[in-house]
Amino acid sequence: MILETRAAPPFFKNGYVAGCERSREAVVIDPGDEAAELVAAVRAHGLRVRHILLTHAHIDHISGVGAAKDVFPVSVSLHRDDLPLYERAVQQAQMFGLEIEPPPPVDVFYDAQPVRFGDYQVRVHHTPGHSPGGVCLEIRARGQAAGDAHLFVGDTLFAGSIGRTDLPGGNYEVLMRSITEVLFPLGDEAIVHAGHGPDSTIGRERTANPFVLEYLATRRT
Repeated sequence: MILETRAAPPFFKNGYVAGCERSREAVVIDPGDEAAELVAAVRAHGLRVRHILLTHAHIDHISGVGAAKDVFPVSVSLHRDDLPLYERAVQQAQMFGLEIEPPPPVDVFYDAQPVRFGDYQVRVHHTPGHSPGGVCLEIRARGQAAGDAHLFVGDTLFAGSIGRTDLPGGNYEVLMRSITEVLFPLGDEAIVHAGHGPDSTIGRERTANPFVLEYLATRRT
């Protein structure tokens, strides 16, 4: 899979381009302030974007949706439970002293159907806790063995950390269940592409993430 990651100030949030080597079809994931760099990456690889996919609707993950859709007039997909956050993007930005234009309307709310681009498909897993409509986007080649997936987890799980739960709609217990009951069963070899920071794997976070280990220890007592 063709994979490009970009981040830009002020939030240094990871935005992604995932593309099919054969068909050159692609998806853009969480375009934020790095949207122009994602556009450049798409053009450098000669890709055709089919979808703009959002893991959740906090401002750093959606501030570049309008810019991306101006270049790639394709559908924007979000979980329905994060629509209130998405519709308050301007107010979210103002909390950080920033100004943005309202993002374009959501075109598609995720359902049980996979999203396809070229030889790849995206399965959407609802992983609330950081936000009500947070999702993990599991990308694998069609027919690929289980466990060899790329997981785009937004701000649910990080390398050595977890998403914050002190924002409106956050819930620590719900987040930890999303991590341990939804993400961990996807396989230790699955690569975790987080919304901030470096990549990891499910196996590494399951066995070494201090927040996860503390949570699991309390569950055993």
